[in-house]
Amino acid sequence: MENSGGIQASLSGRYATALFSLARDERMVEAVESSLAKLRQALAESDDFLAMTRSPLIGRADAARAVAAVAATMGLDPVTTRFLGVLADNRRLRELGAIIANFRALAARHRGETTAEVVSAHPLSDDQVDALKQQLRTRIGRDVNVDLSVDPSLLGGLVVKIGSQMIDSSIKTRLNTLAHAMKG
Repeated sequence: MENSGGIQASLSGRYATALFSLARDERMVEAVESSLAKLRQALAESDDFLAMTRSPLIGRADAARAVAAVAATMGLDPVTTRFLGVLADNRRLRELGAIIANFRALAARHRGETTAEVVSAHPLSDDQVDALKQQLRTRIGRDVNVDLSVDPSLLGGLVVKIGSQMIDSSIKTRLNTLAHAMKG
């Protein structure tokens, strides 16, 4: 089930929608988006931070103190800092990654942009990212933000997902298709 904004009516979707509404009303969408990008990076790079958001053993008060300390250390904006406190109080920190993804989609839509999830076998250079954005803009007719990640198992090529559409030009998929065809 989707709401009118296209974000899944899931728990993380509802939290992201609430955060976006607050950020928009406070005219802080960009600041919140920047803070969420820092949190997303911390989730990806810090095993301790990830464990803190997922551990059922950490009580509400301890989680609230921990996120307040993290927010201060990272220099997060006040809206995001308060929001993290609400997540800690409601024992929903484990939803943070999905909330960030949903918020980014809402912010992009607010700016009239589309977000494409791009997985590559190797990190892309700035020139490659710019060329990819231009090709996607030409293909779908509007500006496209790219959410980049790397998966070495692709061997080469890209997997691009825009909404429900997926373009898979990875060598891994091509080799699997060839192996399937050779089996008969």
